[in-house]
Amino acid sequence: MTSEIKVPTLPESIADALIVTWHKQEGDAVSRDEVLVDIETDKVVLEVPAAEDGVLGKIIEPEGTTVAAHQVIGSIEKGTAAAKPAAAAPEASNDAVSASLSADNSADNSAGQTSPSVRKLLEQHGLTAAQVNGTGKNGRISQADVNAHVAGGGASPAVTAPVAVVATAAKAPATLAASAPVVPQGERIEERVPMTRLRARIAERLLTATQTTAMLTTFNEVDMSAFIALRNQYKAQFEKSHGIKLGFMSIFLKAATEALKRYPDINASIDGDDVVYHGYCDIGVAVSSERGLVVPVLRNTEFMSLADVEKTIGVYAEKARDGKLSLEEMTGGTFTVSNGGVFGSLLSTPILNPPQSAILGMHATQDRPVAVDGQVVIRPMMYIALSYDHRIVDGKGAVGFLKAIKEMVEDPARIVLDL
Repeated sequence: MTSEIKVPTLPESIADALIVTWHKQEGDAVSRDEVLVDIETDKVVLEVPAAEDGVLGKIIEPEGTTVAAHQVIGSIEKGTAAAKPAAAAPEASNDAVSASLSADNSADNSAGQTSPSVRKLLEQHGLTAAQVNGTGKNGRISQADVNAHVAGGGASPAVTAPVAVVATAAKAPATLAASAPVVPQGERIEERVPMTRLRARIAERLLTATQTTAMLTTFNEVDMSAFIALRNQYKAQFEKSHGIKLGFMSIFLKAATEALKRYPDINASIDGDDVVYHGYCDIGVAVSSERGLVVPVLRNTEFMSLADVEKTIGVYAEKARDGKLSLEEMTGGTFTVSNGGVFGSLLSTPILNPPQSAILGMHATQDRPVAVDGQVVIRPMMYIALSYDHRIVDGKGAVGFLKAIKEMVEDPARIVLDL
C-alpha cells in the first residue's frame, strides 16, 4: 500500500515554495511524524512529517524544485527497508603488476590535470607530476607545490648532475634572465548558488522600501551609565526571579513603547491615500539567523514588563536559529527595533520595514569622552538612529521621538513614573 507525500497548505499570499532538503533517501525506513523534507517559502520553512511508518518510495520532486500547495512530491510504501548490498570485495587477481599500471595511469592523469604553467615549471626542473605532492583540490599540483618540492631538495638527479651543469652553463644566465618570477597562487574558486527564497524576499522588500518611501534618518546618542548601574545592581535578583538576564533590548523597547504613545505618527502607516493610526504597540525585533534577517513581532508591548520582553525575545531568537518561527509570529508590527550593536556596529542607517513608518537602530556601547557639567568625563555611550518615512513623519516629531527615548534610557525612573 502506498501513501502520498504532499506539500502542506501554504500561508496566505504565498503561491509556491521550494524544496530545500530531503532528510531521507529512497528506500530508507521512516517512522510516523519523522520529518522527511523541508520546504521553504518566502517567510518560513515548513517541515513535512511522515504520516505513517514505512519506507520512503519514489522522490517525485527533488531538492531545488518549486512546488505548489498540496502537490505530490513523494510516496511512502508499507513495509520495512531492504538491506543494502555490501560493496563487492576486490578480486584476488589484482597483483603487483596491475597495481603498478594503476599508479602509472594515476600519475599520467595527475599530469594531465595540471595547468600549462605548472607543466612548464615541472619540465624546467626535470620533474614529473608523480614526484610532486599536490596540496590543491583532489591532489591538484600548483606552482607553489613545485617550488616547495625543489626547495626541499626534491629535484631529479639529472638536473643536479655535473655533466648537465657543464652542458648548460653557458646558457644558464640567459635562461634565468628571460624567465619571469614565479608567483605562488592559490586556487581561484568561484561558486554560484541560487538565492534562497527568504533572501530574495528580503532583497525585494528592502529595495521596495528605498524606492517607494521618502526615507530619512536622524541620530542621537545615549549615556548608558544609569541603566548599566541599575542592571549591575539588580541583575542577580532579576535573573533569579525571572530566569533570564536583563539586557539592553528590553529598556529600549519599553522606552520606544512610551515614545510611540506620545508620537502617534511614528506608530502609524500609510494605506493608499489614508493614514492608519494604531492604538496598540506591536514592535518587531530584527533577529539574524542562518537563513537571513527575520523580524518576529512582540504584541502589545504597552502591557509587557521588562522581564516579559526579555523572555519573548529569547524565545524568538531560539526559534529563529532553529528555523521554527511561524508566519503569524512575523506578520504585522507597527514599529521595528534593530540592534546592530551586538555585531559591533557603531553607527548605521536602518532601512524601513514597510508599511511601517519608522525603525529604531541601536548600536554598540563604547566608552567616549563627553562633557558633563563643564568637565570632560568618560562615559559608556551608544549612538541611536531613527529612519522614518518623511511622507507621514515630520522632522520635528522624529527628533522629539528619539530625544524621548534618550531621556528615558538615561533616567529609567521616567518609565516607571510616566514622565
